[in-house]
Amino acid sequence: MKPVIRPTLVVLTILVGLVADRHGGAWGQPLVSLWVWLLFGALMAQAADLRLRLVACLLIATLGEGVLSLVWGLYDYRLGNLPLFVPPGHVLLYWLGLQWAGRLPARVLSLTPWLALTGVSALAVIGIDWTGPALLAVFLACVWRGPSPRLYVTMFLLSLAMELWGTWLGNWTWRASLPGLGWPVANPPLAAGAFYCVLDLLSESVCRRKACRAG
Repeated sequence: MKPVIRPTLVVLTILVGLVADRHGGAWGQPLVSLWVWLLFGALMAQAADLRLRLVACLLIATLGEGVLSLVWGLYDYRLGNLPLFVPPGHVLLYWLGLQWAGRLPARVLSLTPWLALTGVSALAVIGIDWTGPALLAVFLACVWRGPSPRLYVTMFLLSLAMELWGTWLGNWTWRASLPGLGWPVANPPLAAGAFYCVLDLLSESVCRRKACRAG
């Protein structure tokens, strides 16, 4: 049986889905949410070997979105809510990273941390984004010390592309200053992909604990 969910379908869902959410009127967001949850269900049936990891990703991403957006107010979705397509959308992007990480060219793997360091440092020096260095430190620690550097770099690049697309469309907006500290924040932060590195580490940790208990 051929797989139903393919990387191309996930990419189109993210690109077109965000446009539909932004410009689809009252029915845009509900229809996008329904479609993304259907894809998530199909992915659960298709990727049995990754099921626990993806469920862990869903739960952690939901909690993270609630804390970062609804509680802390680090960024705001256009309707002031947490769109229902966002948590399973994180899972789809994460699965896409898992599919593509093994194809990441060695040159991209080696150059991305240094390019990120240059870009984040420049934005910090000119006063556009002071949150970048902290996020970059998390990303670099994951890449240089974590178990899956190819996945971290892949997710860093994928999430940056998604952030640029979503913020340009106006689906969500990062606050101009960091709540509680007042640091300037770019929209989006260049190193926002660091959150996906943490998401992967936590998801892997859940899987390892589950495997240890089962053993």
